[in-house]
Amino acid sequence: MIRNLLLSLCTLALTLAAGAYAVEPIRIGTTQSLTGSLQEFGTNQLRGLQMWLGDVNARGELLGRPVQLVHYDDGSDPARSAQLYRKLIQEDKVDLLIGPYSSDITMAASEVAEQFDMPMLTLGASADEIWSRGYANIVGLDTPSTRYMDIALEAAAAQGAQTLALVYGDTDFTRDVVPGVRSKAQELGIRLVLDESATSIADIAAMVKRLGSANADVIMAIAYLEGGVDLVRELQRAQVKPRMLVFGVAASLAEFGQELQGEAEGVTGVTQWLRGIRLPGAQDFAYRYRKLYGNNPGAYAALGYSGGQVMEAAVRLAGSTEHAAVRDQLHTMVFNSLLGIYKVDANGRQVGKNNYLFQWQGSDRRLVEPGIVAESKLIYPMP
Repeated sequence: MIRNLLLSLCTLALTLAAGAYAVEPIRIGTTQSLTGSLQEFGTNQLRGLQMWLGDVNARGELLGRPVQLVHYDDGSDPARSAQLYRKLIQEDKVDLLIGPYSSDITMAASEVAEQFDMPMLTLGASADEIWSRGYANIVGLDTPSTRYMDIALEAAAAQGAQTLALVYGDTDFTRDVVPGVRSKAQELGIRLVLDESATSIADIAAMVKRLGSANADVIMAIAYLEGGVDLVRELQRAQVKPRMLVFGVAASLAEFGQELQGEAEGVTGVTQWLRGIRLPGAQDFAYRYRKLYGNNPGAYAALGYSGGQVMEAAVRLAGSTEHAAVRDQLHTMVFNSLLGIYKVDANGRQVGKNNYLFQWQGSDRRLVEPGIVAESKLIYPMP
């Protein structure tokens, strides 16, 4: 009986000791669009974040604490995202926040973060309005919309382009990007000969006729996948052939080349990241991502992974998850992430990196600018 009592006391002592040394995980909260119109982008961002989570815990955790990602599906809905960020803060008691995909969902979510005075690192969100509200807690990873197409315009100007036709869909993203294109074109001395939006796919044939009449050196289209593929096909059918055809979004997706096959040859586009980029960690990330998920990573997966890296760096430099300390690091540190140099201005707007320019050559996207990471030269005029 005495022996059983001693065993029970020893077991109790060991249990209490284990509890005394147990540490709470660092909880990072996010919503991503796992359903709805933005499902592909949100799913890729979440996968990148989850891959970083596995890496940081395998390295020995963060400040001696395991890291836990608490995430919800916002259904591609800004109101739903805002509701869920409130839940993350009030019910899940997360320590820090990482933003969702898209500018409009991020706008709604960041209102909640600022209300609760919690640092939020935004991922795939580029609208300058996000950082024009005087908020202290919101910092960005993505290239701001007003600079989104700069590298394409600079490359065109360097090749001697003098005229530009600008076409775009009627979306929140394009409304943010287009003013920056107009301003940069004027700065470079490129004359804008056509500037119009299409509200539906049915408008493309009529738009292509006007593009043919404009005869611009460069056609720049800010369009998503479906509209981008249709535009390329209609341009080729009408035999409208600019010296450079560049897209803001559509051409960066692997599906663009898969749908168009040889018709994509020579088309250029901008992207935040490609797996072929000659930056530290790019090839390793691409290989491990493919092993995990069965396909090559795109820019949005790299945004997710880089977001984890940046938040990890801020916490390590702060030495804690205390909000003021992490917020200060996010605003002041300079960090080389998978995506490139992270550095923000006083408003939290990303200023450390620009986008990259690629061109479809053969059956793949090849980085052509900036020269320091280029895989091949820009073919101009396009074949």
